[in-house]
Amino acid sequence: MKTIGLIGGMSWESTAEYYRLLNEFTRHRLGGLHSARCVLYSVDFAEIERLQVRGLWTEAGEVLAAAARSLERAGVDMVLICTNTMHKVAGQVGAAVSVPVLHLADATAEAVRAAGVSRVGLLGTAFTMEQDFYRGRLEAGGLQVCVPDAEGRAIVHRVIYEELCLGEVREDSRRAYQSIIKDLVAAGAEGIVLGCTEIELLIGPEDSPVPVFPTARLHAQAAVDAALAEYAS
Repeated sequence: MKTIGLIGGMSWESTAEYYRLLNEFTRHRLGGLHSARCVLYSVDFAEIERLQVRGLWTEAGEVLAAAARSLERAGVDMVLICTNTMHKVAGQVGAAVSVPVLHLADATAEAVRAAGVSRVGLLGTAFTMEQDFYRGRLEAGGLQVCVPDAEGRAIVHRVIYEELCLGEVREDSRRAYQSIIKDLVAAGAEGIVLGCTEIELLIGPEDSPVPVFPTARLHAQAAVDAALAEYAS
């Protein structure tokens, strides 16, 4: 069984979900008392968020690259960046280590294609919805991507940072997201990518008239598949 390295803490609410999912998937595959071999490096999200707001992405990437190097020294076989938004610096992180960085958008695009879906609505932080680093990666994977209008994007972003990252799950925000999802479906979306790992704390399959693609879950599943690819029971 290979060892999975996690760069987490962005936020720790979703990182806790990553840990749970990795262990659940491993136990499901191997049974008994098996659990995932993993190492977690949890950063201070307040530091990262300040750099995001100021547009200092290279500096934020340096923090994550240092985390990745620490994980490699700890003996991991792969690295996961446990947040969609910070995949903006995935190339910088990957260049800092010799082990592979499993890209979240690639795992997501593969799952969307496997479901027979080609046009998706994307929910995430404003950075993820509006910049090309994530949308472009999905589109390079053969998908068409649409995002909410400006008002919808502002709502989605605010709920992530002011509520979900603080562990607050509010019904009025769930209803707001449901309305935004309906608008995306009306615009032609055949599926909804929950392109922020915290959104999975708020939105599930029952909240959408079309399939949802929970990126943290898909990322964790891809990591377990890679970790157990050569496992002999």
